[in-house]
Amino acid sequence: MKVLNLASWNVRTLLDNNKADRPERRTALVARELARYNVDIAALSETRFADKGQLTEPNGGYTFFWSGRSSGERREAGVGFAIKSHLVRKLDKLPQGINDRLMTLQLPIGNKKCATLISAYAPTMTNPDDIKDKFYEELDTLITTVPQSEKLFVLGDFNARVGTDHQTWDGIIGKHGIGKCNSNGLLLLK
Repeated sequence: MKVLNLASWNVRTLLDNNKADRPERRTALVARELARYNVDIAALSETRFADKGQLTEPNGGYTFFWSGRSSGERREAGVGFAIKSHLVRKLDKLPQGINDRLMTLQLPIGNKKCATLISAYAPTMTNPDDIKDKFYEELDTLITTVPQSEKLFVLGDFNARVGTDHQTWDGIIGKHGIGKCNSNGLLLLK
């Protein structure tokens, strides 16, 4: 398989606004931007779509997969993947939604090996600690299920700042951070 360009994008919403003076669906706009940057697979966060599903943008060349809350609940989060449609045909199985904050994709990379991609959308700083702790427990559980022989890519919006202390977090963060670590950053680093 060739080199793939991966990306992560907090799209703020993929829900269409019927009152907006916009001739295209938001998924078509996202597909056009991803194509402009030659992105093969993008992890999407804050999609706000309900339930689990998929749709293809025929002229955009991307297929969208998502996992969100049920249609009866307030949709504040939601995660997904936008995958170039020609790559979808090469998948052994479709992306799997865990909940409205985590989704996985197994990508065959040759020689019967796979890469696992995780699309994540962490709770913001204003969420209660128990909700943030639950997210990181679920993420940790998901990561530990990936065999060490596989490549692992964790993509998404972690609503966190990890700061610049690369000496304390040697091998975890690099030397080019900015700002100070916040409480969400500490959860991410741990």
